Amino acid sequence: MKRFGAAIMAVVGLVVALGAPVAALGFGGFTERTYAWNEVNPAAPWGRRAGLQVQYLDGKLYLMGGRTPRPPSTPVIPGDSDIHADVWTSADQGGTWEQVLATDTPGHWPARAYFSSVTLGGYLYVIGGQDYEVVPNPCTLPFCPPLVSQSDFFRDVWRSRDGVHWEQRTAQAPWEGRAGLSAAALNGALYVFGGSQNDDAAIIGGPPARIYFRDVWKSTDGGATWQKVADAPWAARAGAATVVKDGYIYLLGGEKGFLCSPFPGCTLPYFNDVWRTRDGATWQLVNPSAPWSPRPGHKCEALVSRIVCFGGFGLPENPMDVWESTNGAVWKLVRRTAWNATNPAQIRYDFATAVVPGGPFGLTSSILTFGGDRETFNFSDPVNYLRVDDDVWRLRLTPAG
Repeated sequence: MKRFGAAIMAVVGLVVALGAPVAALGFGGFTERTYAWNEVNPAAPWGRRAGLQVQYLDGKLYLMGGRTPRPPSTPVIPGDSDIHADVWTSADQGGTWEQVLATDTPGHWPARAYFSSVTLGGYLYVIGGQDYEVVPNPCTLPFCPPLVSQSDFFRDVWRSRDGVHWEQRTAQAPWEGRAGLSAAALNGALYVFGGSQNDDAAIIGGPPARIYFRDVWKSTDGGATWQKVADAPWAARAGAATVVKDGYIYLLGGEKGFLCSPFPGCTLPYFNDVWRTRDGATWQLVNPSAPWSPRPGHKCEALVSRIVCFGGFGLPENPMDVWESTNGAVWKLVRRTAWNATNPAQIRYDFATAVVPGGPFGLTSSILTFGGDRETFNFSDPVNYLRVDDDVWRLRLTPAG
């Protein structure tokens, strides 16, 4: 993996995608725009969780689902977690919260984490994801734990106007059940692409083998029916970031496994390429190797004419950097670490984000972040499960920016 310092490098040349040059690439130095991080809520009542989703709709934030790791048991069960299907709302941009739907409320989507959500036509959408169940470990290698959390992977689509009343649009979409998938809404259509099925060997230590996807699916009737539009030219992956900007859907980074082998000196199966599409069928390679380090579990959002990316999982440490780009090709490094972090242990992955509008006195729109994971793969660490967050932060341009 590229370390933070090594990631500050120029990328030169032209990218040729589908036979046509897209853009000259490069590291554009430090941005002169001024960003600020502020903690909005240090301990939200929805509690510690990762793999959650948050959407902003009609003046409210809607926080949904995710997982909360349980204290370590004897014997250790890697990945053992409580899975949520609750919904919380906030009308003051994350300062205070109200629970409007409990996990055990009948008539809505089953509990899940690492799903995707979008807004379209006044609806919130919940798409795909996974749950957990403690089962005997299928691993036959030495030193495997006897029990492990194993997942079911969803292929359903649900929608709601208020977070309370949910309609199942389909129970069995034609795409394979998956988690870590990407979803986007563009020009009145829903898109689903990428993701994975089966748990990584780093979690369960053995079969079934994890499968990664690069298929692209489109729905023009609110998720009820789906049409496959492409097998994308990008490598199959999960945990990518997705942004809609200027009539394009962008796919950025991701992973094809959590760890690599053989150790030491192996190449981590993470990505830092950038792709975009207008229709899901035709994709352009915008940057084959962005100057930020390859990573999964990060987030990118469109903020005041820029794509802003930060967070994510890394080895041997999580990346502290924040980057911005107008088009995904040329990137500038922001002169401030994510969440004002002073060390990589403070950086989280698999958190949620939402862009909220600005206000009076020139306050621009901002990115809010929610919860997230800072766990390591040391499942026997008695405090590892506590490295999951329940806070809300705001990233915005200062008035001087």
